[in-house]
Amino acid sequence: MILLSPARRLLAAAAFALCLAPLAHAQAPAADWPQHPVTFIMTFPAGSGVDVVARTLQEPLGRVLGQPVVVDYKVGAAGNVASEYVSRAKPDGYTLVFGTAATHGSNAALYKKLSFDVEADFVPVTPILDVSNVLTINPDVMDVKTLKEFVDLVRANPGKYNYASTGNGTGTHMAFAELNARLGLNMVHVPYKGGPEAMQAILKGETCCIMNQVQTVLTQYKAGKVRLLGVTTARRVAAVQEVPTIGESGIPGTQGFDSSTWFALFAPKGTDAAVVAKLNAAVRQVLQMPDVRNKLESAGNTIRLETPEQFRATVRANRLKWAEVVKAANITIE
Repeated sequence: MILLSPARRLLAAAAFALCLAPLAHAQAPAADWPQHPVTFIMTFPAGSGVDVVARTLQEPLGRVLGQPVVVDYKVGAAGNVASEYVSRAKPDGYTLVFGTAATHGSNAALYKKLSFDVEADFVPVTPILDVSNVLTINPDVMDVKTLKEFVDLVRANPGKYNYASTGNGTGTHMAFAELNARLGLNMVHVPYKGGPEAMQAILKGETCCIMNQVQTVLTQYKAGKVRLLGVTTARRVAAVQEVPTIGESGIPGTQGFDSSTWFALFAPKGTDAAVVAKLNAAVRQVLQMPDVRNKLESAGNTIRLETPEQFRATVRANRLKWAEVVKAANITIE
């Protein structure tokens, strides 16, 4: 038996503690998370549809987590600025990107020089909801009442009409691109910095139309300032039940049209699976609160509840679908 002096015993104990430190650090996030505010890195501007949903979740999610939720804007390049920022963030569960089917789907096909991989560099945490876009027109620019009248007018005037979007590669851009590709429409795309700017362009008559989110156009629609011709989902949307789906139009090429999008949370790769599970459970709890659910659904959204594993499969299927659309529409963004 070897006896150590008091000094050597202290050194041995310190060395043993240092050996255990990495293990303790690795286990701590799951056991103690969260210990300080959680930040949503916002992909699109204040007032956009994504921002409205994030703000709806912000306070109740903070209550469930026991820590404040902060919204920080890193806007630009159709969400790529925010995505790149989070891809390089510390994977501790405190920095999340508020992504969409565009930022973590179609952008992978649109942008050839991304500095991150939309799948490999992120951990899908949870979807939040599915969002329907709706073909919205300024009736003073286009005096049409149905999708068929819209299509006939555009076909009779190739290249005359400009359509707005909330930015190159966004869901609003891709929905219109898919429609144009399916129907062979010749329209000019005019991208704006976000939803508020795009809607102002429609109201001013700078552009004729947009495939914008239902929740973003409801106020102007109810005020009679815009007309809605068709929702992009496979089924009608409760908030605007009177508006048919694009697929209902009967126009050849529109059968099965479904160009909805989703909003979701992603963490940097390497984030502890237990932390991801806690986040997923917390968001699911918030989404099932009656006041939160009612607010989101009354705006034309559909709550989506999936485990991280289920959502990973959703992200993969979404990326492959939009890759086909981008190829068919021959769209590339440098």
